[in-house]
Amino acid sequence: MITTMLEGLALIDSTGRAILGTTLTTLLLGIIANLWLRGRYASLAKDLRLSGEGQPTFSHPVLSHIVHDASEAGPANIQAIIEDRFQSDLRPMLLAERFVRSATGLVIILGLLGTFYGLTLSIGKIVHLVGADTSAATDVALGVSQGLTNALSGMSVAFSNSLVGILSAVILTILGVLSNVSDRRTALMVQIETHLDRVLVQRPGAGQAGFGDSVVRLDGAVARFESALQAFASTTKDFHEFNVHLKDNVQRLSLTFADLSDSLKAQFGATIPGRKL
Repeated sequence: MITTMLEGLALIDSTGRAILGTTLTTLLLGIIANLWLRGRYASLAKDLRLSGEGQPTFSHPVLSHIVHDASEAGPANIQAIIEDRFQSDLRPMLLAERFVRSATGLVIILGLLGTFYGLTLSIGKIVHLVGADTSAATDVALGVSQGLTNALSGMSVAFSNSLVGILSAVILTILGVLSNVSDRRTALMVQIETHLDRVLVQRPGAGQAGFGDSVVRLDGAVARFESALQAFASTTKDFHEFNVHLKDNVQRLSLTFADLSDSLKAQFGATIPGRKL
């Protein structure tokens, strides 16, 4: 079977070989990138684990940057800090991860490209063979034989590229199931977040300082509320006193108007004799 395949590959032209070479290169790069990412994520996880066991510093700068940023920003922004540092410090790894995810579809597309190229090449040679003008029987036999050989070379290009593309896709799919780099990255981010939660909680005075700040803010709010209540009570008292004074003033004003009325009546009675008011 292998010999037959090698004989078929010998019929492939330079363009078909280029497509096959690109497909195999993509397969090889996908496998290498997967294994490299797996090793890098494992190294980061090991460095994080050693730090939890007493290692003073990190050997990977991205972990040091994450811890430093989380210490300044506090525990509320840990997930955003981790994602931001991964995007900025591990950009080549994320690019390789995207390539690994796209490699399966890429080898299938390359296989289809080689298939259609080979079929187009084969059909063109068959059309040229049918339309060829031969005068002698020996020339006809020789032309048909050469034409069929050329046509079969095109078919070899088509089916060889299809076979290589499908096999590459199967290999990459199985590798992705056994070693999914996206899942490993997600697991590493969860481990970093757990480590930071533990470190920030165990930091000396961190919890007490946060609780003390909360108590101070609560005392300030209570004091402001009490002052507002006192101001409201004094305002209400002022309104009560104003009402009392207003009532007294109205009564005095009523008595004044009564006195004025009596005075006017007496005055008019004295001015006009014999008239009663």
